[in-house]
Amino acid sequence: MPERRPFAVPAVLVGQGITLRRQTEEDVPFLCRLYVSLRWEEVQRVPQWNDEIRLAFLEDQYSKQHHHYTTHYTRSDFFIVERNGEPVGRLLLDRGHHSDLRVVDIAFLPEARGKSFGTAFLTAVQEEALAEGKKVSIHVEQENPAKRLYARLGFRDISQTGPYWLMEWAPA
Repeated sequence: MPERRPFAVPAVLVGQGITLRRQTEEDVPFLCRLYVSLRWEEVQRVPQWNDEIRLAFLEDQYSKQHHHYTTHYTRSDFFIVERNGEPVGRLLLDRGHHSDLRVVDIAFLPEARGKSFGTAFLTAVQEEALAEGKKVSIHVEQENPAKRLYARLGFRDISQTGPYWLMEWAPA
């Protein structure tokens, strides 16, 4: 297993009770809840499903995502974002590429969205990339509101595969 590097909480968030720690297996229930919160609105569009079926489907999808991430991103840093000691989000950062830092996942619970946490963490990733002479890349679905945030932070559309856009930020 490669040596893990620290990632500092952006200074702007320290006074807001934000901390960052390594993800553990004990975080799986939280991560499942986070995943459900991100996709719940989407499964509401399936009128034949009741909430029990929707929840079971999303829990299964989370399990598949978790397996994919832990199998294919073994050199990545899996972080849990906490606010006042309670988990509110995640940051999955793959530093294993020669030319870029890849933000595999960044997500927050509904009550932690819209508070500039994502902006602060992404800006910190950009600063790390700048110091290393690397780009930052991220995949996002076309309809994801976060795509607008990424564009505001200077990410450009590079390519599309299915519903996902590869976006990239490069130092000037």
